[in-house]
Order: sequence, then C-alpha cells, then structure tokens
Amino acid sequence: MDPAIWEQLNLMSGLLVAAVLSGLIGWERERHQRSTHTAGLRTHILVGVSAALFIVLGENLVTSFAKEDDQVRFDMIGILGAVVSGVSFLGAGAIFSSKGGEGAKGLTTAAGLLATAAVGVACGLHLYVLAAGATALFLFTLGPLSRLSAQAQQEDVAKPPQHRS
Repeated sequence: MDPAIWEQLNLMSGLLVAAVLSGLIGWERERHQRSTHTAGLRTHILVGVSAALFIVLGENLVTSFAKEDDQVRFDMIGILGAVVSGVSFLGAGAIFSSKGGEGAKGLTTAAGLLATAAVGVACGLHLYVLAAGATALFLFTLGPLSRLSAQAQQEDVAKPPQHRS
C-alpha cells in the first residue's frame, strides 16, 4: 500500500480521538438539555473534528511546501487563530440577549464549543493525553460543578434580603 495512504490513516486517528472526546462533551450538553438552544452531540463532534482537521491540514501544508521552496512560509499560529475565530463566530450565534432583562444566554454553550475546538486542536497535534485530560476537566465543569453552581444560586435566592439600618 502507498505510504501516503498509511500516513493519512495515521492522521485520521487524531480525528477519531477528537470525535470521541468532542462527542463526550456534546453528549453531556445534550443529555442535560441545558436549554433549547444548546449545541449538542453532533455540533460538538463537528467542531472538534473540524478543528483537528484544520491543524492536521496546516501541518501537512507546512511539511509539503517546506520541501518545495525556502521562500514559502506558513504560520501555524495563524491557522490556530483561524480555528478560534471560526468557533467564536459559532459561539456568538449561540449567545443571545434575553428580552426579559435576564442578561445573555448561551454563554456556556459558546464556551463549550470553544473548549471542544481546543480538544480538537490537541488531537490534531496528537497530544492525546492533554486532550483527554482537558476533556475530563470540561466534563467536570459542565457536570458536577454545574450542579454545585445551581445549588449555590438556589441558596442565594432563598436567603431573605438584608436590611441596612
């Protein structure tokens, strides 16, 4: 088999890991139905795998063109910046202002999409331990920490207002 195909199959492993880890984050969001506008399983997988793919393609371009000409330069930070900008655009769409004066909604969804993109970038760079660790932290933040935060908010609402003398 052509060595280029084996190389691409190896690169595909990063995309598969990104799909699994991103899917865990998306599944947590969907399972708890945080809101009707929550990005769920499919959206998170698409964001994570896309981020990984952009990094893999960027690395491939750098390697390919480095062999061709010394004058061709690629900025991997620019590629990473483009991924973050694209995901931020998606995140902005997830945030909307409430008409009831409650403030912005969808901030956690936007942050979750950005976090998922970061996991995808780590997978694209084959930093699987880092990606798995970050996913565990994100799941803890979205799961147990979310319940703790909700409990604190309920306790705050239940407190009677303090009067100043």
